[in-house]
Amino acid sequence: MKVNVIGDQIPQEEIDAYIGYGKQKYADREIKEMDITVDGEYVDLKYTFADVPFDRIRRITGYLVGTLDRFNNGKRAEEHDRVKHSV
Repeated sequence: MKVNVIGDQIPQEEIDAYIGYGKQKYADREIKEMDITVDGEYVDLKYTFADVPFDRIRRITGYLVGTLDRFNNGKRAEEHDRVKHSV
Protein backbone atom coordinates (compact mmCIF):
# COMPACT_ATOMS: atom_id res chain seq x y z
CA MET A 1 0.00 0.00 0.00
CA LYS A 2 1.28 3.44 -0.92
CA VAL A 3 0.87 6.09 1.81
CA ASN A 4 1.12 9.83 1.07
CA VAL A 5 1.41 12.31 3.95
CA ILE A 6 0.34 15.81 2.92
CA GLY A 7 0.93 18.87 5.10
CA ASP A 8 2.82 18.48 8.39
CA GLN A 9 4.99 15.48 9.13
CA ILE A 10 3.69 12.90 11.60
CA PRO A 11 5.49 10.07 13.40
CA GLN A 12 5.61 6.60 11.80
CA GLU A 13 3.64 5.16 14.74
CA GLU A 14 0.73 7.48 13.92
CA ILE A 15 0.90 6.53 10.23
CA ASP A 16 0.84 2.84 11.21
CA ALA A 17 -2.21 3.52 13.42
CA TYR A 18 -4.07 5.14 10.49
CA ILE A 19 -3.16 2.18 8.26
CA GLY A 20 -4.48 -0.23 10.89
CA TYR A 21 -7.67 1.81 11.22
CA GLY A 22 -8.23 1.72 7.45
CA LYS A 23 -7.60 -2.02 7.22
CA GLN A 24 -10.04 -2.66 10.07
CA LYS A 25 -12.74 -0.33 8.74
CA TYR A 26 -12.50 -1.67 5.18
CA ALA A 27 -11.58 -5.30 5.97
CA ASP A 28 -13.55 -6.56 2.95
CA ARG A 29 -11.69 -4.32 0.46
CA GLU A 30 -8.07 -3.95 -0.60
CA ILE A 31 -6.65 -0.48 0.00
CA LYS A 32 -4.31 0.44 -2.85
CA GLU A 33 -3.33 3.94 -1.72
CA MET A 34 -3.94 6.17 1.28
CA ASP A 35 -3.61 9.96 1.54
CA ILE A 36 -3.16 11.41 5.02
CA THR A 37 -3.73 15.17 4.96
CA VAL A 38 -2.56 16.91 8.14
CA ASP A 39 -3.91 20.39 8.95
CA GLY A 40 -2.81 21.37 12.43
CA GLU A 41 -4.67 19.08 14.81
CA TYR A 42 -7.01 17.77 12.11
CA VAL A 43 -6.27 14.74 9.95
CA ASP A 44 -8.18 13.74 6.82
CA LEU A 45 -7.88 10.19 5.46
CA LYS A 46 -8.59 9.40 1.81
CA TYR A 47 -8.50 5.83 0.51
CA THR A 48 -8.08 4.52 -3.02
CA PHE A 49 -9.25 0.94 -3.38
CA ALA A 50 -8.10 -1.78 -5.76
CA ASP A 51 -10.48 -2.69 -8.57
CA VAL A 52 -13.00 -5.41 -7.81
CA PRO A 53 -13.37 -8.11 -10.47
CA PHE A 54 -16.77 -7.95 -12.13
CA ASP A 55 -18.73 -10.97 -13.32
CA ARG A 56 -21.44 -10.43 -15.89
CA ILE A 57 -24.90 -11.43 -14.67
CA ARG A 58 -27.68 -12.11 -17.16
CA ARG A 59 -31.35 -12.88 -16.78
CA ILE A 60 -31.97 -16.19 -18.51
CA THR A 61 -35.32 -17.97 -18.36
CA GLY A 62 -36.32 -16.02 -15.26
CA TYR A 63 -33.08 -16.61 -13.32
CA LEU A 64 -30.16 -14.28 -12.66
CA VAL A 65 -27.06 -16.22 -13.67
CA GLY A 66 -23.46 -15.59 -14.60
CA THR A 67 -22.92 -18.81 -16.55
CA LEU A 68 -24.97 -21.81 -17.59
CA ASP A 69 -22.71 -24.40 -15.91
CA ARG A 70 -25.14 -24.87 -12.98
CA PHE A 71 -28.18 -25.45 -15.20
CA ASN A 72 -29.54 -28.98 -15.60
CA ASN A 73 -30.25 -30.42 -19.05
CA GLY A 74 -33.85 -29.17 -19.04
CA LYS A 75 -32.87 -25.56 -18.31
CA ARG A 76 -30.04 -25.73 -20.87
CA ALA A 77 -32.55 -26.91 -23.50
CA GLU A 78 -34.97 -24.13 -22.49
CA GLU A 79 -32.18 -21.54 -22.90
CA HIS A 80 -31.18 -23.05 -26.26
CA ASP A 81 -34.77 -22.96 -27.61
CA ARG A 82 -35.64 -19.43 -26.56
CA VAL A 83 -35.91 -16.61 -29.08
CA LYS A 84 -32.84 -14.41 -29.01
CA HIS A 85 -33.37 -10.77 -30.01
CA SER A 86 -30.63 -8.64 -31.46
CA VAL A 87 -29.89 -5.22 -30.01
